Amino acid sequence: MSKEILVPDIGDFADVEVIEILVSEGDSIQAEDSLISVESDKASMEIPSPEAGVVKEIKVAIGDRIAEGSLVIVLEPADVTTTAVETPKVELAPTPVVAPVAATPAPKAAPARPSPTAKIDEASFSKAYATPSVRKFARELGVDLGKVEGSGRKGRITKENVQGFVKRAMSQPAGGGLGVAPMPEIDFSQWGEVESQPLSKINKLTGQFLHRNWVTIPHVTQFDEADITDMEIFRKGLAADYKEKGIRITPLVFMMKALVSALKEYPRFNSSLDVSGEKLIMKSYFNIGIAIDTPGGLVVPVVRDVDRKSIVELAVELGEISVKARDKKLKPADMQGGSITISSLGGIGGTQFTPIVNAPEVAILGVSRSKMQPVWNGKEFEPRLMLPMSLSYDHRVIDGADGARFTTFLSRVLSDTRRLLL
Repeated sequence: MSKEILVPDIGDFADVEVIEILVSEGDSIQAEDSLISVESDKASMEIPSPEAGVVKEIKVAIGDRIAEGSLVIVLEPADVTTTAVETPKVELAPTPVVAPVAATPAPKAAPARPSPTAKIDEASFSKAYATPSVRKFARELGVDLGKVEGSGRKGRITKENVQGFVKRAMSQPAGGGLGVAPMPEIDFSQWGEVESQPLSKINKLTGQFLHRNWVTIPHVTQFDEADITDMEIFRKGLAADYKEKGIRITPLVFMMKALVSALKEYPRFNSSLDVSGEKLIMKSYFNIGIAIDTPGGLVVPVVRDVDRKSIVELAVELGEISVKARDKKLKPADMQGGSITISSLGGIGGTQFTPIVNAPEVAILGVSRSKMQPVWNGKEFEPRLMLPMSLSYDHRVIDGADGARFTTFLSRVLSDTRRLLL
């Protein structure tokens, strides 16, 4: 008998968008074969089939929004063992159109502060790409949809876009704020051959979040160094012991444990501002976000309860989430609830950098490549392995003195691994 295949638990989000259909009607599939790809604001994932069979009917289309319990396909049981269908995964994204450069590009005027009585240009309003409910919402706020940039599929304007437009306009002084001239549209092909490559959805959304965090959070970055000579000796010995078990012990797990010690010593770093900006939400848990570079863009999965896990347990979990991130298997819930984030570029290179705070967290630790340096021990110079650190923090919550104390404490813990036991 035919069986309906439903969407399983996909995390905390109410719904996600279907971006790919990986099977066709009549295909024979095995259990755990992927049926569709879906994408949330921060990650994409594939929905697998719980059993083998033949696809009788597909009940979703690209662009549909689904949630737990939504019907995906109707499956007929297979009579014989079948082979998984391999469907090439193609990232869907609108193709950008490059307009010719204007002789003298004129800057657009800053949008006026919206109000229920704001004047709406009916011509531009009617041409805007939005649903009836969003149009009704915009009229209630007096927002001209022709001035709102959409972030939905194919540029569709969402309710959040309208809300963001209102917040930006209301944040401007009544007499007008400092307007920023828009970037001119340029035809780069006039100087030679070019190729247009669309950004992935994760690239675009990450850019939006980072831009928001940069312009709304007063950043300060504190630079410091940690002597990790002894830590590396201990780590390499531990790594050799667990190599045959397939467990990779990296410096990152030691940094995670050291960060927990620093958060306990300076709990203000383990907090978030509430929406009003007038209260601090102090956290009693210690969840560390790890920035991971994937082919699709930057993602930040969160390792939970770092204070309760050993170095080896963290190494195992870090390896697992890294694979999930690169295979696009992370769920939205996997990237929520962090205390602080680590962005490590040590495996790539560089000396120092200024990471952007991953709001609603109030601080982020950047680490660069360690190198041997001569350090004066009171009698002579001796070679020591020094780790550059860059701590960016929200200056509304943390002042410079505490920023310096935090990195000094963190450096002291990393320089003596015995302190991780305290």
